[in-house]
Amino acid sequence: MDKILEGLVSSSHPLPLKRVIVRKVVESAEHWLDEAQCEAMFDLTTRLILEGQDPFQRQVGHQVLEAYARYHRPEFESFFSKTFVLGLLQQGYHSLDRKDVAILDYIHNGLKLIMSCPSVLDLFSLLQVEVLRMVCERPEPQLCARLSDLLTDFVQCIPKGKLSITFCQQLVRTIGHFQCVSTQEKELREYVSQVTKVSNLLQNIWKAEPSTLLPSLQEVFASISSTDTSFEPSVALASLVQHIPLQMITVLIRSLTTDPNVKDASMTQALCRMIDWLSWPLAQHVDTWVIALLKGLAAVQKFTILIDVTLLKIELVFNRLWFPLVRPGALAVLSHMLLSFQHSPEAFHLIIPYIVNLVHSFKSDGLPSSTAFLVQLTELIHCMMYHYSGFPDLYEPILEAIKDFPKPSEEKIKLILNQSAWTSQSNSLASCLSRLSGKSETGKTGLINLGNTCYMNSIIQALFMATDFRRQVLSLNLNGCNSLMKKLQHLFAFLAHTQREAYAPRVFFEASRPPWFTPRSQQDCSEYLRFLLDRLHEEEKILKVQSSHKPSESLGCNETSLQEIANKAAVLTESPCTSDGEKTLIEKMFGGKLRTHICCLNCRSTSQKVEAFTDLSLAFCPSSSIENLSFQDPASSPNTQDGGLMQADIPGPSEEPGVYNPAKAAFVCDSAMNERMLGSPSDEFCYTENTCVPSESSRILVNKDVPQKPGGGSTPSVTDLLNYFLAPEILTGDNQYYCENCASLQNAEKTMQITEEPEYLILTLLRFSYDQKYHVRRKILDNVSLPLVLELPVKRTTSFSSLSESWSIDVDFTDSSENLAKKLKPSGTEETCCSRLVPYLLSSVVVHSGISSESGHYYSYARNITGTESSYQMCHPSETLALASSQSHLLGRNSPGAVTEQDLENKEMSKEWFLFNDSRVTFTSFQSVQKITSRFPKDTAYVLLYKKQNGTNSLSGNSSTSGLWVNGDPPLQKELMDAITKDNKLYLQEQELNARARALQAASASCSFRPNGFDDNDPPGSCGPTGGGGGGGFNTVGRLVF
Repeated sequence: MDKILEGLVSSSHPLPLKRVIVRKVVESAEHWLDEAQCEAMFDLTTRLILEGQDPFQRQVGHQVLEAYARYHRPEFESFFSKTFVLGLLQQGYHSLDRKDVAILDYIHNGLKLIMSCPSVLDLFSLLQVEVLRMVCERPEPQLCARLSDLLTDFVQCIPKGKLSITFCQQLVRTIGHFQCVSTQEKELREYVSQVTKVSNLLQNIWKAEPSTLLPSLQEVFASISSTDTSFEPSVALASLVQHIPLQMITVLIRSLTTDPNVKDASMTQALCRMIDWLSWPLAQHVDTWVIALLKGLAAVQKFTILIDVTLLKIELVFNRLWFPLVRPGALAVLSHMLLSFQHSPEAFHLIIPYIVNLVHSFKSDGLPSSTAFLVQLTELIHCMMYHYSGFPDLYEPILEAIKDFPKPSEEKIKLILNQSAWTSQSNSLASCLSRLSGKSETGKTGLINLGNTCYMNSIIQALFMATDFRRQVLSLNLNGCNSLMKKLQHLFAFLAHTQREAYAPRVFFEASRPPWFTPRSQQDCSEYLRFLLDRLHEEEKILKVQSSHKPSESLGCNETSLQEIANKAAVLTESPCTSDGEKTLIEKMFGGKLRTHICCLNCRSTSQKVEAFTDLSLAFCPSSSIENLSFQDPASSPNTQDGGLMQADIPGPSEEPGVYNPAKAAFVCDSAMNERMLGSPSDEFCYTENTCVPSESSRILVNKDVPQKPGGGSTPSVTDLLNYFLAPEILTGDNQYYCENCASLQNAEKTMQITEEPEYLILTLLRFSYDQKYHVRRKILDNVSLPLVLELPVKRTTSFSSLSESWSIDVDFTDSSENLAKKLKPSGTEETCCSRLVPYLLSSVVVHSGISSESGHYYSYARNITGTESSYQMCHPSETLALASSQSHLLGRNSPGAVTEQDLENKEMSKEWFLFNDSRVTFTSFQSVQKITSRFPKDTAYVLLYKKQNGTNSLSGNSSTSGLWVNGDPPLQKELMDAITKDNKLYLQEQELNARARALQAASASCSFRPNGFDDNDPPGSCGPTGGGGGGGFNTVGRLVF
């Protein structure tokens, strides 16, 4: 029969005839044949299967072999022996090589035919050894796929025990050697299919024998972390990632990133190759593992690896966005890489040239999936342009391309950036490393206490949070200048963009410290603020004169020219500016004007003077509860000028020329000797805002005969103190006014009116008094209610050019004698005026903690407010704390102006306020600001900043509506951006070195636990390098090492 079949398949008969005869041969298989005939038939069919010249011959071989093996099973079992199979696997078949896939197919079919025979067990044992040998020989993808098919159907052929681990490891190495040189779609699809079969085999082995998983993953990492330049592992390894259980991701990444045996070069290679895996189609979870490894490296501060890999691979990841199959994973990895790379714009700028083309391409195809993708990409782009503003030439084309897509809110952008930063990543091991932490969840930067410098830190943070002022400072072009303003700009830029949790302002401190301030000793923050603003103001005037004096020369001048410039600046000081263009930045932001009017009560002659101010110093109102206190500041040296008007100057270096010499701090009323009587006027005074007239409920009459603390015995408000400051004063007794008309000392009435309001109103509460008995300065600990909304009465005047007098007086008027003039409203005076009420919102509060100005601690509360902030509307007009007339009106306690705590709690946006306590920055609420003194009696509000609410922000000439000020702040100068980028890299290196040093000690060091956080029973004030406390701690964790 075998001769007939052999002659048939090689004959030239028609194919249909051949098939009929083959059918007869197959049917004859059920007839009895002797062993020799069966063996001859098996030999023939094996030769047809393995060496058939055409598909027909191979098909005939399969059909006949299957039929004869079924009916003659013992004979086939004897033919398909262990020796025969071993010869096929090791020597091949005649001219057929042993690695030919046809041999594996033949063995696969043979196993199916003798599955029920006892001898199959011997074949299984043989194949367990042979398949291990085969994978060690690195078979090609096609052969490996056929082997996977065989082992999937016959799991008994998979090596067992320790050999199973070796088999999996070798199979991983084999996958690492896979290559596909073809670029044709058909060949590529076939290649992917072959790789999928092999990876599925590994998945099945991992499930059946879990002990093989970890060694397999070790082998994967060994392959991709190899630094051997002669070998590049295949991207096909990506097919294994989807089979790794996601619940293992944490322990695997942690053990991988903390293994001391893994060198940086190997980790860098591994991460780069994992990113390359994003190009592998159909592979799932590759992006998840890549991002997990990126976060794991960030958690142990291996920032050098992250920086190198990001810059090396960011363009490749972006390029993967073009391919639909891998786009979701590529976008996830791209987003994480960009959002976490926050110390420098370098990574983002690498992909900028490709963004516009990508956006236009996806917009043109109009597919829903493309639109959804562009929405996500646009959000990412906005986040990056927000974080790295200052490159309009790069960003303008992008903004134009994505203008039709929604822009995320600033709050959402900040949240995304804060969550994605490298310094925000942590894992269970990170708590064992006493490492530097990144910015807090607030996104704000603290200031390191350099040794009792909290007075400076609190003021700087308050100024930084003055949004319009900060933006103006950052927008100044100060290149080539080494001024104090340049140093302030540098400090503001670092506060805005550094990755550090807290910044050390050493350079600015040395440049801005008043000469009479003793280093490393506590100082008055209000005094420091006045000195700082005055220095900045005077410096800018000198630079303006200098630029107009010798515009072609550099800023450096010799002593002679500096003296000329100083003389010109002094002239400018004596003639106040009226044009905004002539004003300095300090004048524009903090400068106001105050008119003082003195009327002789004998001859009724008057004199008046308009002065500039940067802050108002508010004394506490007289009360029977305040005794034996004097207005006089022991640090002051009062002198009489211009008929009894007094000036309190700080001696020595504080006496600087210029209009900015505000009242010096620390004086209060002596109720026993200095009564301020508030009387009701004969006529009521009307205050209007625009065309609105206040209701009758806002017109308060005060009994002039009863000395009182405003509001009865309840807590006074800032409104009360400001009313008291503006109330009329009778100059009598030792404080009589010298009237030139009468040529003698006379009783006089002094009134003050604000004629020009500042953009930022600075109020200092005069809490420090001089105890004449013990010769020490004491602190008034009275609580003061802080209105969220304040309305300042401003009476504008047309012209004071006719005034010839030139007084040099402070905003608050102190008396050289023991008695300060009594403030009385003379019954004979009648005057009607209408003042405009200018609304202000509370921007920041500097708090002093302690009982003396020479000790204690300063910290500040602040929030972001711009000139056009709509949050003014958060309080109902009836809740506005309106100031009464400076001529005598005072709000009573039952006024509708009192904003209740419940109202504030309901109306205030969450996380609007920040607490700046040296290095520590946390979220807080306005309720916390209001309750600080009631909770901690030694912690009292000292300096307040209020922001004027304008209909339009006239100062924002560089409006963000152009799209260039992406995050509201102006773009930084290149010099500043480079300095910040350099410092951010240095900071990441510091963290990395610190983490590595700690990691070496972590294994042997015993770990103790100290609770994390802040004790609510302690006040937030504490002075020292650590700011407000808080802390980290140690936890004991286990470690799985690869």
